[in-house]
Amino acid sequence: MDHSLQPVLTRIAEALERLAPPPAAAPTLAGADAFVWHPGPRSHLAPVPRVSRVEIDLLQGIERQRGLLLENTLRFARGLPANNVMLWGARGMGKSSLVKAAHAQANAAVPGALALIEIHREDIRTLPDLLNHLRAQDRRALVFCDDLSFEKEDADYKALKSVLDGGIEGRPANVLFYATSNRRHLMSRDMIENERSTAIHGQEAVEEKVSLSDRFGLWIGFHNCDQPTYFAMVEGYAKAFGIAITEEELRRDANEWSVTRGGRSGRVAWQFIQDLAGRNGVALPV
Repeated sequence: MDHSLQPVLTRIAEALERLAPPPAAAPTLAGADAFVWHPGPRSHLAPVPRVSRVEIDLLQGIERQRGLLLENTLRFARGLPANNVMLWGARGMGKSSLVKAAHAQANAAVPGALALIEIHREDIRTLPDLLNHLRAQDRRALVFCDDLSFEKEDADYKALKSVLDGGIEGRPANVLFYATSNRRHLMSRDMIENERSTAIHGQEAVEEKVSLSDRFGLWIGFHNCDQPTYFAMVEGYAKAFGIAITEEELRRDANEWSVTRGGRSGRVAWQFIQDLAGRNGVALPV
């Protein structure tokens, strides 16, 4: 090597180092009560200044589910043992709303105890990385995945299985995993039946996949909404937001709205209230 080139090469290397971005700081749970996980070369937790949520008392028709989840979440916030939770069942019946409301209630009871961290379904494979970051934190965290499910070609469920209950490190003591799904076993019935019929050892193949749901110590089921519950939802919203309307008019309009939507649910009730509030000039919380 020509030694006369060494100073030039050294200056080039130093210039490239100055141009390179600094290493990303390790994610922390300071500064907010809720975060969104963004994996990648510069993984980070993006703080959420204000969580979009509904007050827990406005969630009607799910009193038993509310009690179960709130008790589990409060135990965890107080430093006591608690379970990973799967909320499964009918669409639009308040599964994700209940998670966010229970988190808020727990933090009201034990201020600042819990951080809520949303991980997107497509990022589940990076869950081990997130847990490694959280393991070193003093604060407790609820890792939340909304609308979790897997298709036949998906292998991401194996990453979730290993971090929920397996591995030599185990799940960090300061982390719980909450998930919502329309499917009890996180995969379609057609997929389960296909595995049973085509695999050499069909039942073993099925058990290997559905065992994922066994990693959740607490299963909370949500069921279709009947008309009295639907009316209780819209009446609770109307009262809470000060919408001036008679009970007869409210029920008539709410029933017509549900018919046009082809069903009743908490989501349909909220969509109706948004329309009703707009027609009556009432501003709703953002």
